[in-house]
Amino acid sequence: MPSSLQLHRINPLNHCSAATVAGFHHKQEKPMLVCPVSGEISVPENVLLNHAHVVGENQCCSATVQAIDAPVDTVWSVVRRFDKPQEYKHFLKSCDVILGDGDVGTLREVRVVSGLPAACSTERLEILDDERHVMSFRVVGGEHRLHNYRSVTSLHAAPPGGSSGTVVVESYVVDVPQGNTKEETCAFVDTIVRCNLQSLAQIAENLAKNGSKSS
Repeated sequence: MPSSLQLHRINPLNHCSAATVAGFHHKQEKPMLVCPVSGEISVPENVLLNHAHVVGENQCCSATVQAIDAPVDTVWSVVRRFDKPQEYKHFLKSCDVILGDGDVGTLREVRVVSGLPAACSTERLEILDDERHVMSFRVVGGEHRLHNYRSVTSLHAAPPGGSSGTVVVESYVVDVPQGNTKEETCAFVDTIVRCNLQSLAQIAENLAKNGSKSS
């Protein structure tokens, strides 16, 4: 099947489980817990829980959903490589692991291709769950404008009765740079995430096709 992608803006908390917001007061304004995945998309509740972000007053949050015609294990084999994000993130030129061996806490430094308002980014692996297929990293340094950026990527099998393959959900929260609006910041980051996931789809689908031909 052809890959499809849908972009979703911030949605109210009622798209998340009540358990997600336990301990938060309904009238609390700042910060607030936000699950930016649209309720119109068939995403399991346990997956939604991974994408609940605490969002401050000067931050924005968004999510992208990508369908991929390849098994979850195939897609995950690409996503989980914290040391090689440039394999599908084409805005990255190189990646060097500067601390750790790929487990949670590992630090990497990625260098960005020319033409973007950034040079490099230092990122810490926060979650790497091979059983639930969840990965998360946080930006902790570098030369860029996306401060306090935290990303969560999860994979799950497409629902029965629909298209086969994998559904990838990637969400993030980030500070809004001075001189920019939340809408401008989300539009910029969403474009990068969307391109990354489209590239991931092409690579994973090619891997799946080549694997089926050789089996």
